[in-house]
Amino acid sequence: MIIMRIDAYNAVSQIYNTSKTKKTQAYSQIGATDRFEISQMGKDLQVAKAAVAKTPDVREDVVADIKKRIEDGSYNVSDESFADVLLAKYLGV
Repeated sequence: MIIMRIDAYNAVSQIYNTSKTKKTQAYSQIGATDRFEISQMGKDLQVAKAAVAKTPDVREDVVADIKKRIEDGSYNVSDESFADVLLAKYLGV
């Protein structure tokens, strides 16, 4: 059997005036509009994103030069310099 104390609920609702509805004042200013402004930083970010989107993912001029040098046999990379570059990238140096 569950007993509920309704009188305690009524006391709480009287304290917080939960049973009363509050009247709000009408917004009387007609013609008010919302405004949206983008900060200068936001505008700069939009320009930067547009520039990056227009840039190709692969630099064909660099790739073509390396392909030509590989085919000619003139593209040589020493093992030590390659390892140094990998290690520097890995360590974030």
